[in-house]
Amino acid sequence: METLDKTAAGQTGGKQNGSGHYQVPKAKRPTLDEMDLSIGKKTRLHRLLYEHGPGNGTMLLLPIDQGLEHGPIDFIVNPDALDPEFQLRLALDGGFSGIVFHIGLATKYMSKYAGKVPLVLKINGKTNVPSDAQAFSALDATVEDAVRLGADAIGYTLYVGSPRQDQDFLQFNQVRQECERYGMPIIMWAYPRGEAMKAKGGNDSLYAVDYAARVALELGADVVKVNVPDYEKLSQDQPKPYNEMDLGYAGSVSKVVASAGRAMVLFSGGSKVSDEDLMMKARTTIENGATGLIFGRNLWQRPMDQALAITEMMLKMMRES
Repeated sequence: METLDKTAAGQTGGKQNGSGHYQVPKAKRPTLDEMDLSIGKKTRLHRLLYEHGPGNGTMLLLPIDQGLEHGPIDFIVNPDALDPEFQLRLALDGGFSGIVFHIGLATKYMSKYAGKVPLVLKINGKTNVPSDAQAFSALDATVEDAVRLGADAIGYTLYVGSPRQDQDFLQFNQVRQECERYGMPIIMWAYPRGEAMKAKGGNDSLYAVDYAARVALELGADVVKVNVPDYEKLSQDQPKPYNEMDLGYAGSVSKVVASAGRAMVLFSGGSKVSDEDLMMKARTTIENGATGLIFGRNLWQRPMDQALAITEMMLKMMRES
């Protein structure tokens, strides 16, 4: 098995080979044929992976769910982006695999882009006004809505470690059954949350993100969206052996992809960073087994010409991967 080795003096973790090196499985992105999907799911994912975007089995999604999750504050830096037409033009002209909308934006703005820009319908969400201590995203749309709107996948946020995860599991199970009935792929936003997770190293620790990726696989997601783990700060609060695993950037990504098994992994962009840092994130994740990227603020918070330019760079890198 091909592995990635990471040496760290005085730090241990992962699978030791006896010389201070830690072997991380060299992750390989799953193929559609390996995922044993229904015809409907396979057809829809094929559109996202091969008929739009890079077109080589990788995926580049443009999310615009932040208006609900964060409020209008995210659009202040680029007022043009307050109008969803901005993101739709970016998705179309930039050649994205698809765009992510909640039900209101999908209903009111997608009509003239139908068949041109694939839709991922986000069917649950919340505001960021209450504390995340008991995080839970209620349904705001249905799988049937996704079918009616011609979506190629639904998005579902699940908060791993939240005290309300029992309710979350039950709600997701109903969604999963509907997706099986309609042949609709599931992209799970798998986000660690809650005081218990904070006490075990934090929401962005390798332990938390790795666990979230595995939960998505175990519960039946077809694709999982996660953040890149914090590979620079090794929290000693993480359960063993994570508190001793210094895997670096590539190793941490590969570890998460391996834990997701036959669920494809998309890495998010998070808050806006420089062009150089964004391209490094894109390249490192794709080279270490990610199926794709789901970058929102890092693109539509830029002026259109800059957003299109960096999108072109990412697509070129992904096509060459």
